[in-house]
Formats: sequence, C-alpha cells, structure tokens
Amino acid sequence: MTARRAAFLDRDGTIIEDVSYIARPDDARLRPGAADAIQSLNARGIAVVVVTNQSGIARGMFTDADYEAVRVRVDELLAEHGARIDASYYCPHYPDISGACDCRKPGTVLFDRAIRDLRLDPSSSMFAGDRLRDIIPARHYGGTAFLVQAPSSPDAEVAAARASGAVIVDSLLDAVRRFP
Repeated sequence: MTARRAAFLDRDGTIIEDVSYIARPDDARLRPGAADAIQSLNARGIAVVVVTNQSGIARGMFTDADYEAVRVRVDELLAEHGARIDASYYCPHYPDISGACDCRKPGTVLFDRAIRDLRLDPSSSMFAGDRLRDIIPARHYGGTAFLVQAPSSPDAEVAAARASGAVIVDSLLDAVRRFP
C-alpha cells in the first residue's frame, strides 16, 4: 500500500481564529477560507491532520474535556461546509509547568504518531500554521512548509519562516491552492 499525502495543520490561528486559550466551543470561529481549503484537500484525497499545542491545559486554563468539546465544535463547523479533519493530535504540556516533552511542536512525536496511524508520506505532505514552530517539522520530513500570516503570527517568525524557504501565505486556502 502506497503511503498517502497529508496536510499537517495547526488549529488556532490557522483553521480557527486564535482567541488565546479557547475553552468554550461557542468561541470557535473558522478563519476565512479554512473550510474551503480543507474541503479541497478532502476532495484531492489528502489526509487532513491537525497537530496542535494546547498549553492551556497544563496552565489550568481549560481541561482535556474542554479541548475535546472545542474540537468537536470545529468538526461541526467544517461539516457544515462539507469538510472534515481525518485525525487530531494535541500536546497538553507547557515546559515551565510540566517539564520538557517531545510532543510539543516543533517536536515531532505527534507527527510520527499520525504518520504511523494513518500510513502517511510526510515528504510529499504540506505543513501549515501561523507560527514558526508549526512548520519547522517540514524540514525534518522534507515536506512543504506554509506559514499562514495571521494576527497571531509574530513578525520575527514570519521573517524567519521566509528565510528558511517556507512559503508565506495569507490564508490556509492560499496554501492549499499553491500545494501541488
């Protein structure tokens, strides 16, 4: 069986608006073009995998159950547009509280888990997010990196992403349109 291509996507600031430690499903709002982007990936047979840091759990700002409720709401919002996420992986840690971990991006443990679980080919995949840590794994795997500029994207990280050869885009839809 041939490994499948994937789109490894960050959630907050890429698929939904980053509202800083989202804990309530009602606060989830899709970013412009995100549903169309994901629906396009679905139609092309590209696995859509969310990999997200959720340090608010370690910080005590919300629980795993709160994260799950928001995840379900995002799935519902996407389904309204005929789009779906194939799998979601999250890191609940924060180094200052829970110590260092290998699952916090830019670490690759969650990506490795998704690659194994879904039989994915990361070298032919895209990695997209609003922060540099979201796209650094593309270099490790040989995939294509897209930094999605959002209000949550620090200027220094956009510049560093550009210098590293990442494609800078204004939306997830723009990234998907540029991904062969």
